[in-house]
Amino acid sequence: MQLVRGLHNLRPQHRGCVATIGNFDGVHRGHQAILARLRERAVELGVPSCVVIFEPQPREYFTPETAPARLARLRDKLQLLADEGVDRVLCLAFNQRLQSLSAAEFVDRILVDGLGVQHLEVGDDFRFGCDRVGDFDFLQHAGVTQGFTVEAAQTVELDGLRVSSTQVRNALAAADFALAERLLGRPFRIAGRVLHGQKLARQLGTPTANVQLKRRRVPLTGVYLVSVDIDGQSWPGVANIGVRPTVAGDGKAHLEVHLLDFAGDLYDRRLTVVFHQKLREEQRFASLEALKTAINADVAAARALAAPSAHR
Repeated sequence: MQLVRGLHNLRPQHRGCVATIGNFDGVHRGHQAILARLRERAVELGVPSCVVIFEPQPREYFTPETAPARLARLRDKLQLLADEGVDRVLCLAFNQRLQSLSAAEFVDRILVDGLGVQHLEVGDDFRFGCDRVGDFDFLQHAGVTQGFTVEAAQTVELDGLRVSSTQVRNALAAADFALAERLLGRPFRIAGRVLHGQKLARQLGTPTANVQLKRRRVPLTGVYLVSVDIDGQSWPGVANIGVRPTVAGDGKAHLEVHLLDFAGDLYDRRLTVVFHQKLREEQRFASLEALKTAINADVAAARALAAPSAHR
């Protein structure tokens, strides 16, 4: 899959494609249905498929403090899109220049002059442009005059529930990992590189891997039974994701994972943490000794719940 960062990096060879536009946060089953249709149209027309995404996502730009927690950071989103067979991603910086474009300018500069779009797949509730006139009907009329077709992506439902990034976040907030997996089409996971931390957990007798999050907000908080993928092996573990209220922290969310029965150096390695079950909420303890007791109880609970074949 080819990644093009910014409109200025589009070249003549990038013109001529079928495209879709959106956040694609989590690349859930609803997104997967759009991408499947995009692949079909790309084959029919004999052109590449292209997904247009934004960094930051628009709500992160306009209201960063209240924007929804990300289901996947950019690196993981790109991998998920590649896994779905997307040929090209155009990642546009969502900034003052982009958000000031009118709907007509967006169509002219990005879709027509930039990408040479032949066909567009969008949700029927998609809106764009600083004038807020850009919607499905606007695109259809623009397509007639500019020479591209537009199709509305069909809503995907699961047992009467509309599949969306919001529904995935709701499932995660309720610790309903079975529902989240059905909505996503895979278990919910967070990947990141292991960084050096305060090493407090080591002093408490349960060394943890401090996994880099690289996101303002996360869709989970608390203590969880997890499995961690390392070089093709899956190890059971306990993960704490939150602001670590018992120790003086920086107020940011951290992901710390203790692997059961693992011995080895994990620093600077990239781990994938798969979430299975919530053990408890994150809480503030009166002392480090009380925290140590709680961590030991978490580890014991994880051992009881983890399948005997969890690391293989």
